[in-house]
Amino acid sequence: METLVDAPIKDDHESPRWQKSTVVFVLGGPGSGKGTQCANVVEHFGYTHLSAGDLLRAEISSGSEFGAMIQSMIAEGRIVPSEITVKLLCEAMKESGNDKFLIDGFPRNQENRIVFENVAKIEPAFVLFFDCPEEELERRIMNRNQGREDDNIETIKKRFKVFVESTLPIVSYYESKGKLRKISAAKPSAEVFEAVKDLFASETGEGEARDHLNKKISV
Repeated sequence: METLVDAPIKDDHESPRWQKSTVVFVLGGPGSGKGTQCANVVEHFGYTHLSAGDLLRAEISSGSEFGAMIQSMIAEGRIVPSEITVKLLCEAMKESGNDKFLIDGFPRNQENRIVFENVAKIEPAFVLFFDCPEEELERRIMNRNQGREDDNIETIKKRFKVFVESTLPIVSYYESKGKLRKISAAKPSAEVFEAVKDLFASETGEGEARDHLNKKISV
């Protein structure tokens, strides 16, 4: 039986929207505020927000045979193959009807990146990295978890260790390609979004387009 993993992704000539899609990878340590800022970008700039983790969880919740396979892998402590995550992302992009995407918390490692580029045949327009000191990330997560320090501090440190070892090399890779856009996430959320808003307006030209439209309306 063919599963979603085996099912072929359509070629570019069958799905020309792939070549025109704008993809922005959003990276940052746990607690850096990626989800909050992605929601702001969706509201102000019309992007579709996709989270690899959310897609995996949704597939499991759907009760599908494919979801059961993912759940079994996670339960056995196995890493879900990049091919599975990327196929879920591709299907979500196709079904969205949009051509602008924020992909949150992805790629988590070099394998994710390589598989995405090979399967989706898209390179990100740029990579948004929320830079925040480990101490601040730790404080935020502890506050978010009602300060259950004995239960959570070890897990938080493990998550940050994985982020440093697996994801920071991705940050360095895109920086070497001139595609990294770094924003300090240590400031209050509203201040961070002002920087995010300026970045997206600058990168996409949407700020200029909006100013031009406003001038036409006011004439």
